[in-house]
Amino acid sequence: MPPIPVSRPVALALVGGLLAVLVLAGQRLAATGSAAAPEVVAPLEPVVEARAGAAQAVLVVHVVGAVRRPGLFRLPEGARVADAVARAGGATRRADLAGLNLAAPLVDGVQVLVPRKVAAGGAGAGGGGAAAPGAAGPGGLGPKPSLSSATAEELDALPGVGPVTAQKIIDYRTEHGPFRSVDDLDAVPGIGPTRVEQLRDLVTP
Repeated sequence: MPPIPVSRPVALALVGGLLAVLVLAGQRLAATGSAAAPEVVAPLEPVVEARAGAAQAVLVVHVVGAVRRPGLFRLPEGARVADAVARAGGATRRADLAGLNLAAPLVDGVQVLVPRKVAAGGAGAGGGGAAAPGAAGPGGLGPKPSLSSATAEELDALPGVGPVTAQKIIDYRTEHGPFRSVDDLDAVPGIGPTRVEQLRDLVTP
């Protein structure tokens, strides 16, 4: 088929129309590309969970003596003797709180003995709470027993000591020599800081 002759003006018009189509197609492609571009999102900050606080240590103490509800009690670390007495229902009317250091810190496994008031005859009021022979206070009932020379019976009569602990005191002084201070009791197995404070005004080195 022979080519159709095209005049110059028609050819220019065709070329111009083709350029216009190409330009329009390019614009649409550019718009489509920009719409398809992913949106830039700032990265999320990591969320750090708060650490659960460490479980608070619990002390188990044995409260006996002139209290309303003697027994074993659990108290938080840092508790004082006064807290243990309060957990045991408080002191009775026969309690001699002057012979107990209520501010002393508690340690796990300690026994807190709340002493009873001493009757005029020297026997502990309420029974079972007799003061140690010679463990005199300002009233002048007799000399205080010496940790370095007291017999097992004299040591056994001290509040919260008992025959087993009395023998440990004797064994300690036999091995290490006489007590130089009441504070040396802290080195005797089974006697802690609270017991030392309870005995401080009842004995001498």
